[in-house]
Amino acid sequence: MPVDERLDLLLATGPFHAALRRAIRERGLSLERLRSHLARRGIDIGVSSLSFWQHGHTVPTRRGSVRAVRALEEILRLPPGSLLTLLAAAQAENGGPACRCGTDDRAGALDDPFDSGSGHGSDDVDVVSRHERLLVTAEGHLTSLLVRTVVQARTDGVGRYIQRCYGGDCGVDEMRIRPLANCRLGQIRRHPTAPVLVAELLFDAFLLAGQTWVFEFEIADDSGDRVHEVAHSFAYPVGHYLVEVRFDPAALPIDCHTYARAGLYAEYRRMKTLTLNQHHTVHHMASNLTAGVLGIAWTWPDTADRGQDPGGGKGADRPGPSRRAGASRG
Repeated sequence: MPVDERLDLLLATGPFHAALRRAIRERGLSLERLRSHLARRGIDIGVSSLSFWQHGHTVPTRRGSVRAVRALEEILRLPPGSLLTLLAAAQAENGGPACRCGTDDRAGALDDPFDSGSGHGSDDVDVVSRHERLLVTAEGHLTSLLVRTVVQARTDGVGRYIQRCYGGDCGVDEMRIRPLANCRLGQIRRHPTAPVLVAELLFDAFLLAGQTWVFEFEIADDSGDRVHEVAHSFAYPVGHYLVEVRFDPAALPIDCHTYARAGLYAEYRRMKTLTLNQHHTVHHMASNLTAGVLGIAWTWPDTADRGQDPGGGKGADRPGPSRRAGASRG
């Protein structure tokens, strides 16, 4: 990924310390030079504090520290509020009540819904890679979202993976998860009020620490709603992420692009325009993701001037329902 694009992505998704560290590297300033720039603005922050911030050892919380972060945005030539937005998410995470990595899934008890007797959950695995392929029909409906994942156990005894799915404005009542390889479906929970589904994928094996596991599953949607995006929320670090969207040649979209958010309901940030290839497919890949949301969105030609809101659920004047396609977390 180009350097400037990587910084742009980190500013959109976080976490705070990674975005700060990348911005400092891009600007080419030493921590001592940063300290001097802050001092000229009347802000006294030590080099050790700046080092702790950029490596995630501590999070700025005092009023003077927050003022320093605002000044760092100017010194590092970053968009106003970009670091402060990520800082708010980091402070919430350190305080405990907010969900991990600033990702508020509004799911309440679904954040840890299953008995641990089936084996540890997603907290105990590192996601080495995740490959998602979305197939869209000529009517704009979701045929399936195919997911292939490679995980590595952090501790002994890992035997499952927890998958969370979000349906945007339209809910998840018609959403189904079907195991395809090296896993089977365990318990499923649907939140009574939020558009959230949580599923347990069982490996039927208990991994030792350091052992890897490859599994595949499919997310299907029988609602008949028109889809206009696919996204993944990174609640846990992912080494490599690849998302593809393949359209039926009878109905091709316009304005395909990647986007990012600092959280599921945070500000939508358009990232890069994508061009359909000869197979009517677009894709995007990224590495070493630790937080935020990354996705692909598009516009259907008949809704281009009728209020379609990419990445935001239903548009005010859109004819017929539309939804997120398998917005997920893991």
